[in-house]
Amino acid sequence: MLGLQKFLLLHVLAWLGQIAHGSDIIHGEKAPENSMQYMASVQNNRGHVCGGFLITEDFVVSAAHCDKDNPTHVVLGNHNLKNGNHQKIKIEKKNIHKNYKIPGLGDDIMLIKKVPLNDRVQTIQLPPAEIHLKENQVCQVAGWGKTKTVGKLVDELMVVDVSVIDKQVCKELWRGLPDNVICAGGYKTTKGFCQGDSGGPLVCDGLAVGVVSFNYYNNCSYPDKPNVYTDISKYLQWINGIVKSRKYEE
Repeated sequence: MLGLQKFLLLHVLAWLGQIAHGSDIIHGEKAPENSMQYMASVQNNRGHVCGGFLITEDFVVSAAHCDKDNPTHVVLGNHNLKNGNHQKIKIEKKNIHKNYKIPGLGDDIMLIKKVPLNDRVQTIQLPPAEIHLKENQVCQVAGWGKTKTVGKLVDELMVVDVSVIDKQVCKELWRGLPDNVICAGGYKTTKGFCQGDSGGPLVCDGLAVGVVSFNYYNNCSYPDKPNVYTDISKYLQWINGIVKSRKYEE
């Protein structure tokens, strides 16, 4: 039994070593001006570290693992991060899902509070209930990250179409895959996300259905692994409870 436990532990550690979190857009294009006005840049004192998206006047959704970069504020209202015509707003509270440990084990979601609205930003709706995406359904992912494995963050918001991958196929390719996730892009394609801009939304039919979580470690050409997102529809009760009660956890 002890030998089996050691084998399973080594298997899990090897699998987790393949993971890298991020949301940089590969083989995408610049997002049209005045589109996707719900997109948020989550930043620390050095600049952009993650993506996010505005769901109410007060709250931005991002990935829990983005907290490791100690974000201090969010930027809204402009696709170009070097353009001064945007809102830079101090983060008041961060609510990380209580079950989160590392991206590969799931629950990679965080609520950031508080963000006032102006006429240049909009919210994006979440699914009203648990969703079941169809295989090959085309969705979009956007971010300000690298456009190739060895590259720099970009100033202009980039967006790319990605196709939903069957969950069973994804589980066969990602052994030990958490249940509350969506797979889209990366596998058998050159389009998807990469390292440097986690927390952005997977948008399907106008709804934010996923949060960028992880992909194959340090490889943006996506040879054999799907991109993985946190399935927002599995966390609606948690999100709504925080938004409605205005209570926060450290």
